[in-house]
Amino acid sequence: MRDERGYYRIPLSISPPTMTLPATRFGTWPSPIGAAVVAAGATPLSSLAIDAYAYADADADADAIYWLAGRASEAGRTTVQRLRAGRIEEPTPAPLNVRTRVHEYGGGAYAVDGGTLFFSHHADNRLYRQEGDAEAVAFTAPGPQRFADFVVDRARSRLIAVREQHPDDPASHEQPVNTLCAVGFDGVETVLAGGHDFYSSPRLSPDGRRLAWLTWDHPRMPWQGTELWLADILDDGTLGTPALVAGGADEAICQPEWAPDGRLYFVTDRSGWWNIHRQGHGAVCAMEAEFAGPHWVFGNAMYGFSSATEIVCTYIDQGVSRLARLAVADGTLTPIDNPYEEIRELRAGAGFIAVLAGSPTIAAEIARIDLATGARTVLARSIESLPDVGYLSVPHSVSYPSENGRTAHAFYYPPKNRDVTAPAEEKPPAIVIGHGGPTSMATSTLKLATQFWTSRGFGVLDVNYGGSTGFGRAYRDLLRGQWGVVDVEDCVAGARWLVDQGLADDARLIIRGSSAGGLTVLNALAFHDVFKLGASYYGVADLQGLDDDSHKFESHYTDYLIAPQPGAQQLYLERSPIHHTDKLACPMIFFQGLDDKVVPPQQSEAMVQALQERGVPVAYVPLEGEGHGFRKGDSVVRALEAELYFYLRLFGLHDPAQPAPVRIDNLAA
Repeated sequence: MRDERGYYRIPLSISPPTMTLPATRFGTWPSPIGAAVVAAGATPLSSLAIDAYAYADADADADAIYWLAGRASEAGRTTVQRLRAGRIEEPTPAPLNVRTRVHEYGGGAYAVDGGTLFFSHHADNRLYRQEGDAEAVAFTAPGPQRFADFVVDRARSRLIAVREQHPDDPASHEQPVNTLCAVGFDGVETVLAGGHDFYSSPRLSPDGRRLAWLTWDHPRMPWQGTELWLADILDDGTLGTPALVAGGADEAICQPEWAPDGRLYFVTDRSGWWNIHRQGHGAVCAMEAEFAGPHWVFGNAMYGFSSATEIVCTYIDQGVSRLARLAVADGTLTPIDNPYEEIRELRAGAGFIAVLAGSPTIAAEIARIDLATGARTVLARSIESLPDVGYLSVPHSVSYPSENGRTAHAFYYPPKNRDVTAPAEEKPPAIVIGHGGPTSMATSTLKLATQFWTSRGFGVLDVNYGGSTGFGRAYRDLLRGQWGVVDVEDCVAGARWLVDQGLADDARLIIRGSSAGGLTVLNALAFHDVFKLGASYYGVADLQGLDDDSHKFESHYTDYLIAPQPGAQQLYLERSPIHHTDKLACPMIFFQGLDDKVVPPQQSEAMVQALQERGVPVAYVPLEGEGHGFRKGDSVVRALEAELYFYLRLFGLHDPAQPAPVRIDNLAA
C-alpha cells in the first residue's frame, strides 16, 4: 500500500516464500541467479535517438529508432542498434566501439541523420561516418582530442559537437580545453565558442539559423549553475554575438530543445525543482517534480515535442517516474498509461515516443509507445531471459527518520526465494547500499545484481540519502558541504531502521558502495559501530588525493561537497577515511579497476595496505583493463563471487570444501 506521498509502508514481518527445502540459513540459499547469470544477462542500454528522415524502404510512420547496447562478453564494447523497417540491426560490428570519454563519463557518442551515422570510436577517439549499410570511415585525424554531444548541421555538411582537447603529452598535468566546435565532414575543425570551462547540449534550430548551448565554469558542477546561450549562425558558419538566455551561478539549466515552430525550451531549477520553461514565457508547468536529472553524461533527454503545441515528457515525482502529455498553452498534464517506474530517456518521433525505462518487475528496456493507441512495443531488453518470479524480490519504497529531523528515502528489497525458507527465529543479514555520484539516485528498476543477493537470503536497502536527485534542489543541496556526513548518517539510520522493524540481524549488517558510495562505506565504518562488514568498489578514501588526481570535470566537485580549497585542509583530513584507519576494525573487501581515471587505484590500495598493517581482515580485487565501473563479464563474475565468499566466510557461513575466490589477509584459518 502507498501512502499519500506515494511511499510503500511495509509490514513489520516478511511473508515467507514457499518452502520446498528444509529450513536454510539466510545468506546461504541456493539460487539460480549466479554471478555468471548476472554478467551474461545484463546488456547496458543507453543513448536513444530517432532518425526523423525516414528511409526509402521504411514505412512512412516508422522512423528509425537507434540506441546503444553494451557487450560484456566483448570486453565491454558498446555498439549501435537500430530498428529500421521493422528489423533490429547492428550497423557497428566489432571491433567498432561507440563510446566517448569527454568528461571521462562520456555519453552523446553518436548522431544519425537521414540514414547516415556519425560516431566516436573509443579505440582512437576519432569521428567516423557511416552511410547506410556501408563501412564506417574515419573523417577526423588522430590526436588527443575527444568529441561528444553531436548535432548534425546538414546544410553546412558538418557536425557541431563538444570538443575536449587534451595535451599532447599524456603525462602533462595541464587540464584539457573544452570548446564548442564544428567538424566538417572533410575533417576540418572550427571552434565556434570558447572561453568557458565546460560546454554541452548544442542544439540547432529547425531552420538551421540559430544555435543554443550550455556552459558552466569552475568551481561549479552543472547541477549547481549553468548558463544557456543563443547565437545566430552567420553566412560563413561562425556564430554571431552570443546572448545569455537564462542561468547563472545558482540556477541549473539543462536540456535546451527547439519546438517545431522554432521556439526555445529548456529545464531550470530556479523554483527549486527542475521544470520545463519556454524562453520569455516562464514555466510551462510549475510543479514540485523533476523534469530533468543531473548532467553526468551527455545527450540525455526527458522530454520531446509531438507537435508545436504538445510536449511528451517524463518527470520524477518523489523518486518515481511518470509519463505524460504536456499542453504548452495551459500546462495541463495528461498521464500516458505505462508499466514503468523509472524512465531514464525519452525521444519523440512522428506519432510515437521511444523510452528507455524499467520497473521493479521489468529490467531496463527500449520500448516504442504509439501516442494514438497507447500500444507498446519492446525493441530491446537489458535482460532477455529473467529468472522465475519466485526468485525475484520486488522493492518497497520507504522513508524513515534520520539525523537532525531529516527524512531519508530508500528502496527495500526483502529476501526472496521460492524454494527455501529460513529458521523461524533467524533475521536476515542486510546490505545497505550508498549509491555513487553522490549527486545521483537509486532507482527501483529490476537489476539482477540486486537479485543475486536477495535470492540468497540477504535483505537490501538501496538508499537515496540527502543529496540524491529526484526530490528537488533543497534535498539535493543537503549534501552541500556535508559529504561524508549526511550520506553516512542516512545509511546508518537506514540500517537501524531495518533492525527496529525486525527486518535485519543487527549482528550481520553490511554496507556497500561504489565511487562516492565508497567514501560513505569507509566513513560509516570509521565513525559508527553499526555495520559489521564493508565492500568498497573503486571508492574514495583520500579527498585531498582525489582533488590532486581528479580529471577536469570533477576537479572542483569537492568545493561543493566539502569546502573550497585552500583553507579547508583540516576538514578534508577529518572527512578522509585514509587518515582514520586507526578507527577501522570491521573487515573489508575492495574492488578496483586499474585503469580508473576518476578514482585512481592508489586510493583503494592505500586503504588495503593500512588495514593489512593494522591486522584487520581485508581482501583486494584489482581488475586489469577496467576503469570507473566494470564492463567486462569476467570482471563482474570475479567481483560478485569474491564479495559473496567474503561475507559468508566472515559470518561463518561458507562451505570450506569450495575453493576461495579471493585471499583474505589477517584472517585465521
